[in-house]
Amino acid sequence: MSIKHEKEPEILLEVRDLQKHFKKGGNAIKAVDGISFQVKRGETLGIVGESGCGKSTMGRVILQLLKPTEGEVWFEGNDISKFSNTQLRKLRKDIQIIFQDPFGSLNQRMTVGAMLREIVRFHSIVPKAEELRFIQDLLRKVGLNANHYWSYPHKFSGGQRQRISIARALAVEPKLIICDEAVSALDVSVQAQILNLLKKLKREFGLTYIFISHDLSVVKHISDRVGVMYLGKMVELAGKKEIYNNPLHPYTKALFSAIPDISGKEKATIQVLKGDIPSPLNIPSGCHFHTRCPNAIAECKVNVPKFRDMSDNHYVSCDVVRNDNLVLEGSR
Repeated sequence: MSIKHEKEPEILLEVRDLQKHFKKGGNAIKAVDGISFQVKRGETLGIVGESGCGKSTMGRVILQLLKPTEGEVWFEGNDISKFSNTQLRKLRKDIQIIFQDPFGSLNQRMTVGAMLREIVRFHSIVPKAEELRFIQDLLRKVGLNANHYWSYPHKFSGGQRQRISIARALAVEPKLIICDEAVSALDVSVQAQILNLLKKLKREFGLTYIFISHDLSVVKHISDRVGVMYLGKMVELAGKKEIYNNPLHPYTKALFSAIPDISGKEKATIQVLKGDIPSPLNIPSGCHFHTRCPNAIAECKVNVPKFRDMSDNHYVSCDVVRNDNLVLEGSR
């Protein structure tokens, strides 16, 4: 079983000004409010942010489980947001998801083998005569026993159930897997095992991940690049080392300052943000973050900051950071 995708375009996925709004009464909840980014083939893009910032909604819109209100989702050069239902059924093979709750996402009335066989057969992955061997081999690859083929989900631990979910996603030989809080429901020791498994499978099968999580330490462990979301907006995006060592956006700085440090080194003071997160029914004008930002200026209440490349693919949505950079560049 091999899923190497060679000699193909570097950009696998591109999101362009993506928006997803939900109506509540006469108001609109802007769960995703105009975000743009690219995902390179073979990389892991981590997406972090507080609960309710739109991370999971974004993942579901990329999968086309939810249709975007505005914007486009391009996968391998095709705008999949305009795909018909027939085209989407074929697309499911290439883009898969691993959900947060492995128990709720598995059919409790079917054996593991029956669940995986149904998927493999629907997408014609292998001939019927080879299904048993294929699925049992898949179970071994995710750290389970071949005999688990005949067992039901309730007989497994949380970590084992998540391995089954990973096997289900992997069964159709996907190119992109969206991991939506895939380890947040697991014990810390089990989290490490699942993360290492995901990294191993990525190398073995040439996979690409979008890894959504609120756990900054987990994202740091598995990601190549990291995007930070706040109230439906992407406020910063950069390589892992760059963004963790040199965060530019005030929200990113505050968020990362709260990461526990067990190295024994003296830690800088945790930056506590003032105020509460605004209601998604009443998002502030201008920069969404200005009501809690320690560096906010008058323009922040009016102007919506653009998502700009500050240097070497380090993108930030903040006019104060941009102005500071221009001052520094002008003084050289």
